[in-house]
Amino acid sequence: MTSKLEQLRAITTVVADTGDIEAVARIKPVDCTTNPSIVLKALGTDMFADAIEEAVKWGKGQNGSSEAVTEAVADRLAISVGAALAKLVPGRVSTEVDADLSFDTEASLKKARSIIAQYKERGIEKDRILIKLASTWEGIRAAEVLQKEGVDCNLTLLFSKAQAIACADAKVFLISPFVGRILDWYKKNTGENYTSETDPGVVSVRSIYNYYKVNGIETIVMGASFRNAGEIEALAGCDRLTISPALLDELDAATGDLPRLLSPSKTTPDPRVSLDEKAFRWAMNEDAMATEKLAEGIRAFAKDLGTLRGMVAKKLAA
Repeated sequence: MTSKLEQLRAITTVVADTGDIEAVARIKPVDCTTNPSIVLKALGTDMFADAIEEAVKWGKGQNGSSEAVTEAVADRLAISVGAALAKLVPGRVSTEVDADLSFDTEASLKKARSIIAQYKERGIEKDRILIKLASTWEGIRAAEVLQKEGVDCNLTLLFSKAQAIACADAKVFLISPFVGRILDWYKKNTGENYTSETDPGVVSVRSIYNYYKVNGIETIVMGASFRNAGEIEALAGCDRLTISPALLDELDAATGDLPRLLSPSKTTPDPRVSLDEKAFRWAMNEDAMATEKLAEGIRAFAKDLGTLRGMVAKKLAA
């Protein structure tokens, strides 16, 4: 009998949420998505020992302050992970702009353009890359500029419909609404247990998907951050789903019918609106979950970025 993973692949583009080269080679996803946490984990494996040695050697030959060189080497290593993944997937690899730039549009643009240039140096064109930016007002503005320059963006750490609406207004290529982290917040703050159908993360993504499809918005919806296979099954038919290797393996081992629950033909009326900066910030202010999880996510990614830079600084000083 066809596995649930194969059934899912027939209706949804499956993306691997990992920097594990062996897992990607085995699972064969269309795309891969990374973040600072994933990059740091990948660099802790033997597979990237040579890349670390090369980047550190390169860094020792660069001019500039120690902080600038450390940052440049960390960037080079992130690109090394992305380049390795790009060799294994036919589609896109998402690479993240530094989390500590989440509230700086101009600095985010500078970093994004640098990322694209570094990939090009390795023979990887921009049509293979998605620039990942946090779904802050400033991140969305940076994405709007990049999209006009022909650089497709993946807006991450997205927890609310307000963020999704602003991304649609900016004509962002793809959004990554987080399912599991929304569930985490509600379980912690309500003490309730949720089914796949009542899961607040699932409900949020379904609402965003419906809003986009009923209004003819081309931005791709890619559900992310899953806590269990039930959440994935509840979003079967979503444009894309980025899934960890463990859950991909679980779906691959599972049989039984996997019905399509999301489809452009199954929508309900939801009039299109636009949000200016004031309306966006007020909507976020009124959504405690989205505000808290966005801030928490940025802090976590910034912490892992700091850990990576600390590792690089020690190796440069050795």
